[in-house]
Amino acid sequence: MSNKQSRRVTLMEVANHAGVSRATASLVARNSTKISNDTKEKVLQSMKELGYVYDRIAANLRSQTSTTIGIIITDVANTFFSELLLGVHQELEKFGYTVFLGTTFDSVDNQVKLISTMLEHRVGGIILCPVSSTSTETIERVQNIDIPMVVAVRELPFIETNYVGLNYTRGAKKATSYLLEKGHTRIAFLGGRSESSTWHERIEGFYQAHQDAGINVDSSLIIDSSPTREGGIEAVQAIIKHSNRPTAIFCFSDMIAFGVIIGLRKAGITPGEDIEIVGFDNVPETEIVYPPLTTVSSFPQQMGAEAANLLHKKMTTDTNEKERIILQPELVKRDE
Repeated sequence: MSNKQSRRVTLMEVANHAGVSRATASLVARNSTKISNDTKEKVLQSMKELGYVYDRIAANLRSQTSTTIGIIITDVANTFFSELLLGVHQELEKFGYTVFLGTTFDSVDNQVKLISTMLEHRVGGIILCPVSSTSTETIERVQNIDIPMVVAVRELPFIETNYVGLNYTRGAKKATSYLLEKGHTRIAFLGGRSESSTWHERIEGFYQAHQDAGINVDSSLIIDSSPTREGGIEAVQAIIKHSNRPTAIFCFSDMIAFGVIIGLRKAGITPGEDIEIVGFDNVPETEIVYPPLTTVSSFPQQMGAEAANLLHKKMTTDTNEKERIILQPELVKRDE
């Protein structure tokens, strides 16, 4: 006889077996009076045949009135996330929620630990800004115990989730086209983790703009790095050693751009004159840095507010339908 523990049957499997929605199966499991007797009997029969055991403790994480929300970000020092958190807090306070904050520093291990801690503290829902290499198992773990989750900023392409983000491809195309229209034909793309969805969406826009202008991309001018000021410094150090330097740089983010500006000055190169720079996010510091930074606005406060409202909606309704909210970017031109 095998000692191997059998896998727990999920509510989604019951719903599929009975030919109903997951929300209907959930209502039956909670003995709701909203379901007709025929449908109830059909779902109960599927539960019996599949050996489904209702995990009431896990279900209570959602059904109980919880005033605590977990939010996980990658870097609390990044102003983008500070702005996003402001949007989250302003909306959740309207509903009387308290925010439980965790920072991963783009570490998968840290993310797993934070999610476990939040589940142990029985948060009512989670807003997750995932690390670059998040696995589908991480998201499925939360979904399987029936806690609402909204993924923000970075999309996870291999699993269906509630998601709030930006049209990063359009934003990168706007920024790159702006540089091309100013006569730049050698443009570098610096920063960001190449394994993240947001990097791939930005690089797609970067290539689209070049294609529309009939100009080839020099792949040696594309350098990824950590999405930090230090990452920007490291990336631009490689660029300034290039035998044929670019005349302009599109930066993955404003944080990268700040590092690029520092790196150029250390090398005796004047940002904005010798090499033009465009950022991405439009964090508050872009107006006061010198030279003022032309950038793409990703509306982090609005993104946070949208994520908070979507999570509240998922916590207070029985719908299991996944929703995507995509904000549209705007190019903010400065110091022309």
